[in-house]
Amino acid sequence: MSVTEVESTTKIILRGRKVVGGCAEGEALVTRDTISGWGGINEREGTVIERRHELRGVSFKDKVLVFPGAKGSSGWSAYFHMTRLNNVAPRAMIFNKMTTKVALGAVVTHAPAMTELDQDPLKVIETGDWVKVDADNGVVEVTKKKR
Repeated sequence: MSVTEVESTTKIILRGRKVVGGCAEGEALVTRDTISGWGGINEREGTVIERRHELRGVSFKDKVLVFPGAKGSSGWSAYFHMTRLNNVAPRAMIFNKMTTKVALGAVVTHAPAMTELDQDPLKVIETGDWVKVDADNGVVEVTKKKR
C-alpha cells in the first residue's frame, strides 16, 4: 500500500488484475453483500431491489461498485447488460471473487473491472471515497473521503 498526504487528502494505491479494460472514476459504493442480477437489481433504474440487501433502494448509477461478487443465476449478466443499455450502469466494478457470472456481467456492462487486488477492497474502500480504476494498468487509486 502506498499512502500519501496531498492537501490533507489520503490516497491509497492498490494493484490488481484486469477483468475488463479501460479507465473510469467516480464515487465508491461499497457493499459486503454479494449482488444478485435477476431479482436483485432494477435494471431500468440501476438500484438494488433485493430484500435484506444492505444497499436495497440505493442506486449504483455512475458509481464505482465495490462488492464481493455475484450470486444467483446466469441471468446476472443480462440484467447488468440492461443497466448499460438504460444508462444506469456503474462506471466501474471492483470485486473479490471471480466467477463466470461476474466476468461476463462486467464485459457486457462495458465498465472497467478489476479483481485480485493486493489488499481487500472491502476493507480499504468506503462508500463516498473517490476511486479511479485504471484497469489497463492494473491500478486502483483511492482518495479517502474526509470524515
